[in-house]
Amino acid sequence: QVHLKESGGGLVQPGGSLRLSCAASGSIFDINTMHWYRQAPGKQRELVGSITRSGSTNLADSVKGRFTISRDNAKNMAYLQMNSLKPEDTAVYYCNCYVRSAISGDYYGYWGQGTQLTVSS
Repeated sequence: QVHLKESGGGLVQPGGSLRLSCAASGSIFDINTMHWYRQAPGKQRELVGSITRSGSTNLADSVKGRFTISRDNAKNMAYLQMNSLKPEDTAVYYCNCYVRSAISGDYYGYWGQGTQLTVSS
């Protein structure tokens, strides 16, 4: 079986930085594009950014220039480096991807449990 788990969230002051990690574990053959989403209270879940297996990235306009997505295919991990944080970045952050099982060869969609980021003075 495959599991995703985010980590690295917490409290940070405006202007500060934090790095989130998403670890995929289990019987993994391949992971395609990995996505970071976030959801603030009372708001729709939104796509923050994505990174393909080859490293091509897309970021939402609201975070472009401040956030960076990266991944380590050998470790089955993705990262979201967040700089110049603003209060409006406060949300639960989730990773999402489709993983090819090393056992069955099929792709399955997975979500992590989410990690809370709070940006406040």
